[in-house]
Amino acid sequence: MLRLRRPRSPLLLARRLAAAALVALALALALRPGPAPAGDRSPAGLPVVVAATDLPAGIALTPGDLRVVRLLPQAAPDGVVGEPALLVHRVLAGPVRRGEPITDARLVGAGLTTLLAPGEVAAPVRLADLAVAALVRTGDRVDVLATVAGAGAAERVASGARVLAAPGQDGGDDAPGAGLLLLAVDEETAARLAAASAGATLTVNLPPPRN
Repeated sequence: MLRLRRPRSPLLLARRLAAAALVALALALALRPGPAPAGDRSPAGLPVVVAATDLPAGIALTPGDLRVVRLLPQAAPDGVVGEPALLVHRVLAGPVRRGEPITDARLVGAGLTTLLAPGEVAAPVRLADLAVAALVRTGDRVDVLATVAGAGAAERVASGARVLAAPGQDGGDDAPGAGLLLLAVDEETAARLAAASAGATLTVNLPPPRN
């Protein structure tokens, strides 16, 4: 005996179609790429050159010392660059930590003048004792002492001068920056330092911090 198939209910068919649509939507959401990790270099953002590793003062930068990251414009400090080639061979005025942006104020050159207070000038001082120069760090306060051959005592020619740059002796005794400090002083003190440099041996001591 022939049995006729009962037609499906329209309501049941609609439910099955809705269930299939929900399954397809869930699968699409599961396969959608998630958000980029926090450290991922997204195409968005400002390219900024940073130190690839901890760097000491006084070195001439090489391509291996630098890498590029992307920062939000409001997070990038002033004085940064986006191309490592612009910083290669530039000399660091002070130590830099890994990941720190390399700004113009971190380099030996004109950028250091942005750190001067009103009434100050940048005065270079070359110390005779390189071991003493190696103890000085950017931001220290130093007294500069001048000793003339045959004189009985040293003369203090600068007091509490702020160190803008202390390249140290990383490049050896014959390096151009060996023993050289860059100090922030007033114009009168800068003149005394220049006169003392012409005929005296210079050294420094580090006075106790000011209250």
